[in-house]
Amino acid sequence: APFEPPFLSLIASGGHTLIARVTDHGPDYEVLGQTLDDAAGEAFDKGARLLGLGYPGGPALERLASEGDPSAFRFPTAGRLAGLDFSFAGLKTALLYKVRDLGPETAERQRADLAAAYQRAIVESLAIRVERALSDTRLERLSIGGGVAANGALRARMAALGVELHVPPRELCTDNAAMIASAARFLDPRPYPEYLDLDVYATGERRLVVAR
Repeated sequence: APFEPPFLSLIASGGHTLIARVTDHGPDYEVLGQTLDDAAGEAFDKGARLLGLGYPGGPALERLASEGDPSAFRFPTAGRLAGLDFSFAGLKTALLYKVRDLGPETAERQRADLAAAYQRAIVESLAIRVERALSDTRLERLSIGGGVAANGALRARMAALGVELHVPPRELCTDNAAMIASAARFLDPRPYPEYLDLDVYATGERRLVVAR
């Protein structure tokens, strides 16, 4: 069956992190909580940079985290923050200090454990507030979107909440064009103009015309 409103939506990307109550496919939705500083995807990227990983940081950190022990270190999840707002700035700072305290050699040996613990803190920060929102709204459907929704640990944690979950395929989580096209489909239900049915063929041929 199609995934229809009402449902709770978690958007987690490099630029946004918010929870919204969706009552219609149109533009009207209620933001219940959002980040007070960094976005979740930004936290992944900054954490990856602190651990000397490449860009984009999210996938690189996730790969390294799969080799580590998430219980080896403990990082804050801002669990004491009231309401449904997020905060990731303190988490990033905690990783910075931990890397400094360990020293370069020890931090290098324990990079996978640091990545695993850091990733778990981000995922738990999101999960804590999603659980609160589900309880507050009594909704039993959840969608997650944005680049961070491609993270396997987050997908597994959301699946364990026991509600009906809708999550895009990983390859579409970071596809901004697909997101905009999907939004347009609901916002403007009119038939597509005829020119969209034209066949277009791209070739690698180039011609250089020199004016004489």
